[in-house]
Amino acid sequence: MQRDAGSVRLTSRGQVLLESARAVLRAADQLIEAAGQNALIDGQLRLGVTEMIVHTWVREFLRVLKERYPGITVELTVDLSANLETELAEKSIDLAFQSGPFRLQTSGSMELGVYPYIWIAAPETGLQDLADIPVETLLQYPILTHARGTVPYNEVSNHFASLPDARARLVPSSNLAACIHMTVQGLGVATVPAAMVTDELRRGELVRIHYAWTPNSLAFAARYDAERAATYVARAAAIASEVSHAYRLDLEETG
Repeated sequence: MQRDAGSVRLTSRGQVLLESARAVLRAADQLIEAAGQNALIDGQLRLGVTEMIVHTWVREFLRVLKERYPGITVELTVDLSANLETELAEKSIDLAFQSGPFRLQTSGSMELGVYPYIWIAAPETGLQDLADIPVETLLQYPILTHARGTVPYNEVSNHFASLPDARARLVPSSNLAACIHMTVQGLGVATVPAAMVTDELRRGELVRIHYAWTPNSLAFAARYDAERAATYVARAAAIASEVSHAYRLDLEETG
């Protein structure tokens, strides 16, 4: 290493040794796994997820991860997808479960599925009785939506802005759970990923309504630095892919 008053930097020889050291650590983890001794693998996984993942299958993911790798502890960050991408690039998190589109490339990525949007309202609105809601009827209610500046918010804003004489009252929120709660209370209508409101729909607190347009579905991926991250980061991404697939199958079976 080269040291000066303000920093410590690897020499060119140090860079070569660093890659070799990473290879040795990966090989050691692979040997432990091959021996069926995953409990010997320890470390901290700095995981970043979006709110939708928190409210769907992250609990099952954490359960399976703990079962297979009991020595791994998880530091969980919940944030907007765009912020998670920045944190991943800055190496303040190891693994991100985030939705596209992605501005930055990563060397490791696993698909976590696609989540479509639906429109929802409180049953007291009676909007569920309309087979195809006209835009002027929908816009009698405030539109509860994602945080300002997010891709879904921009899609909603641009859609209504493109319609003649459509005056939408958009109510953005950085907390989708609060947005859903406000919809239950009849404070507006909302378009959210269907997976987030399965319980409310089943209990009758919310109803699905039929407006002809929705934002584009959210495509999620588990993203990480495959070249520098510990082996268990890639294993955690694979577990996330497995758990998210099982979750979506369960949603399809239960309707």
